Amino acid sequence: TVSVSSGGDNGTFRFSASNLDNMSIIRNSGIERNTFNLNTDRKVTDKLDVTLSADYIDEQDKNRPYLSDGPLNANNFLFLASNVNENIFKPGYDSSGNEEVFSDDNYVTNPWFVVKKFINNTARKRLISSIAGKYNFTNWLYAMVRLGYDHENDRYYQITPSGTNYSFNSNNQSGSISLSNAQTADLNLDGIIGASHQLFRNVGLDALIGGNIRKDNFESIGISGGPFVIPGLYTPGNVVSFGRSYGYNGKEVHSGYYSLDFNYMKLVTLSTTGRYDAYSTLYNSGIPQGQRNIFTPSVSASFVFSQLTHINKLDFGKLRLSYAQTSGEPVNPYQTAVYYSVGNAINGVPTGNFSSTLPNLFLKPFTKTEYEIGTELKFFNNRLGFDIAYYSQKTLHEIMNGGLSSATGFTSTVIANGSVQNRGLEARVTGTPVSKEKFRWDISFNLSSVKNKILQTDASGNNVNLGQYRPLNANTAFIKGLSGPQILAHDYTYDSKGNIVVDASGLPIQGGLVPMGSVLPTLYGGLNNSFDFGNFNLSFLIDYNYGNKILSATSYYSIYRGLNKLTLPGRETGITTGVTADGSVNTVSADAQDYYQRLATISRVNVLNGDYIKLRQVTFGYTISQKMLGDIPVINSIQLSLVARNLWTIMKKSPNIDPENGFSSTVSYAGIEGTSLPSTRTFGINAKFIFKN
Repeated sequence: TVSVSSGGDNGTFRFSASNLDNMSIIRNSGIERNTFNLNTDRKVTDKLDVTLSADYIDEQDKNRPYLSDGPLNANNFLFLASNVNENIFKPGYDSSGNEEVFSDDNYVTNPWFVVKKFINNTARKRLISSIAGKYNFTNWLYAMVRLGYDHENDRYYQITPSGTNYSFNSNNQSGSISLSNAQTADLNLDGIIGASHQLFRNVGLDALIGGNIRKDNFESIGISGGPFVIPGLYTPGNVVSFGRSYGYNGKEVHSGYYSLDFNYMKLVTLSTTGRYDAYSTLYNSGIPQGQRNIFTPSVSASFVFSQLTHINKLDFGKLRLSYAQTSGEPVNPYQTAVYYSVGNAINGVPTGNFSSTLPNLFLKPFTKTEYEIGTELKFFNNRLGFDIAYYSQKTLHEIMNGGLSSATGFTSTVIANGSVQNRGLEARVTGTPVSKEKFRWDISFNLSSVKNKILQTDASGNNVNLGQYRPLNANTAFIKGLSGPQILAHDYTYDSKGNIVVDASGLPIQGGLVPMGSVLPTLYGGLNNSFDFGNFNLSFLIDYNYGNKILSATSYYSIYRGLNKLTLPGRETGITTGVTADGSVNTVSADAQDYYQRLATISRVNVLNGDYIKLRQVTFGYTISQKMLGDIPVINSIQLSLVARNLWTIMKKSPNIDPENGFSSTVSYAGIEGTSLPSTRTFGINAKFIFKN
């Protein structure tokens, strides 16, 4: 990163340019990103100030890895026995360019074929910009206009190569192509009139009233096709059949808001805000307009009690209390009515289609209401501090998707009855155990404890299923009365005494789906230490996570394929366990392979504990001061530092996987792990040059 900045009485200016060239741990894969940033403010007149900022990002992602359970996943050698040399499967294809399959499942693509042949490129150009003008009518009254614009232009190019085994058709043709462009634009316009005025001798007021218009638009167009007529010629014209796609959605929000902040001698502060929102996504809703549009208020108060009382060693003490409500709309528009579109022609006859999601005619804005009480305390000349808060949150009319039987003509529907409660404690402790002229030690510890509960799903309180892993024998869901998302997995079948029931072959019988725990942690936080000694500084961060569960596809496959350590017992002797259906002790010895492959389908064994403690980051730096630089012009000082991340997993309870690995970043797949890439340990060098004014 290179930056240039300057400033004076009439304004400031800063421009920076940075380049990231990242080579992935996967061959032939990586990211190159160029980022340009401009920030400037200018005093145009004595009354008018203008601020401008812009970020332009040009990113090229080459062969982004697929993190599926098989197709085109470069991590598929995870399924190999540890004594098999993966190099024997090079180069991954034969003399005709066709994939050489290495397992009994042709959807588990040969990784050597993946890294040599597949293409999965994304190009993104993004502009994030804002401009604001503030006009001061008096020294206490002003008007402001603020405009923000965020534009993304994405190009996706994906090739399933010729010769990919699972893609062959009956004519021995294979492969496919997908090429698409998508544009996303977000426009935010605010108009504000504000005042900051001393109402009385000891009472001040900060107030504003404003309006906002937000417009979001998305448009995409794409072509696809396959298989290829001529192998290896990757163009849209070289396919047996092709498809086309077009997508558009737009939504808009009109808002009005106010804010009032009263303060008394910097001792007591009272604040209130209000916001009125009208959502275009709810325009066709069948409910009255008064319920489609919504007003949400907030109020907060704080009291610096340390100014009125003397408590030994207490330097600062504040109590705070707040109530706030916010609202939201459906993530996607067009969910309150049936919309039709034109499909591909069949024998020259145009077709029409509509969404497979049943619309909800009675959607209304969802709300989130929160109460919080907290305190901030500082002792011993600010060398010991506490910031503690307790909060309670509740959502109403939360909007989510639920499944439907295909017999209805739809596969899903929009539910608007969701309600979730979160209650928790957040605490932060800071301290300076040592503070000397040439040595200083600062320490901070933060903790978050949260209890989550699903109060309501749909109108009947049914489970709302979310995501599942490929074995298809477990999933996550919102379950009324439990924390969520909850893992639903198959348990064993038990008799009345709690013994595991086996079948006539001595194999355990799969039981029903039962809740196994939430994918969200109940306790998490971190500990940071920073040491300054002379011109040197050293810091390290430890973070922790407790209370969540993980649904692991890696566990399933490692057990099913005999790669897990727990499959060692019984390989020579067989396995005899459990009781029969009539309650008598089982005497049938099951073959080890049959037993463990059955065990893998009892998905409770694939629900792992997500607890961990990690040494997250270590930084060691040195500052070359102006005195050390001597008469070198321009440069005031230089700060050098070495940075390392993910150095050590101090503790984890999930064997064979990193508990932070996930299948997807979406809520539906939170807590689901499946044959992901291994976590990376990174090292870096930072150099910061501070120039003289």
